[in-house]
Amino acid sequence: MANLKDEPLLVVIVGPTGSGKTALSLELARAFDGEIVSCDSVAVYREFEIGTAKPTAEERSRLPHHMLDVAGAAEQFTAGEYARQARVAIAEIAGRGRLPIVVGGTGLYLRALLEGLFAGPERASELRERLQARAALRGEGYLHRLLRRMDAETARKIHARDVPKLIRAIEVCLAGPGRMSELWRGGRDALKGYRVVKVGLDPERGALYERINDRCRGMFEHGLMEETRGLWERYGNNAWALSSLGYRQAVAVLRGELDAHLMIAAAQQGHRNYAKRQMTWFRREKDVHWVKGFGDERAVQVECVELINGEL
Repeated sequence: MANLKDEPLLVVIVGPTGSGKTALSLELARAFDGEIVSCDSVAVYREFEIGTAKPTAEERSRLPHHMLDVAGAAEQFTAGEYARQARVAIAEIAGRGRLPIVVGGTGLYLRALLEGLFAGPERASELRERLQARAALRGEGYLHRLLRRMDAETARKIHARDVPKLIRAIEVCLAGPGRMSELWRGGRDALKGYRVVKVGLDPERGALYERINDRCRGMFEHGLMEETRGLWERYGNNAWALSSLGYRQAVAVLRGELDAHLMIAAAQQGHRNYAKRQMTWFRREKDVHWVKGFGDERAVQVECVELINGEL
């Protein structure tokens, strides 16, 4: 049997939005000659900039980043496609003798990458179009109610506003060999050949919420509403990522469904709620080394450097 030390190291950084994952990833990449692989379901889309908190151009210029801007704004980029492309990127990084560092807050993408996905049915375009049209007619919550009747277990794991995941789950129920919850329990193609070290950022809740509020306000001050208007005019409902936080509230204003004066507060609340859900999700992850504090704090960075040194 091969010694585990013969396998390349793969570092994974998880944590809620606003916890400083990007700052920590840059420090670890600098310290260990690494390259960063984003794990964010909105940052994969081109033209979505302000509301994604992507690394800045200056940050990206310091070292290679992967899985950013890999899909067009009107494409549907699934967790399975993310896993396939990210695995290729990780293998190439490790093949160059560098340290791959996966960083992001999209739990489903991370699960697809590390644990693999079930063998679900192929996408059915006509079915998807019918579901979208019916959802537009019957209003928010319709798809979640429909899925709850078909597969209550899966419905509990998907947010009522996450239209792409809801449609996929319904599609599996209607076109697949079984419900998604049943397929989840089946075999998966887990990632092999790496020693995975998971680092989780766990900042104090009040301080985290202050950062989230400030960052969300800053997005709108730097033109999130204008960016959203341009995307909405070009792509409309075909841009899936417009349903993500920040963009969603801006679209609601454009549609006349939300008062502009309430937009920032609504987005802040949405991001805080999302942070709670992220922590709930990542707490279920196995073998995470949790670190108290933010990723841009020197003590946190030192602790993480020591942890990785111990694995090399």
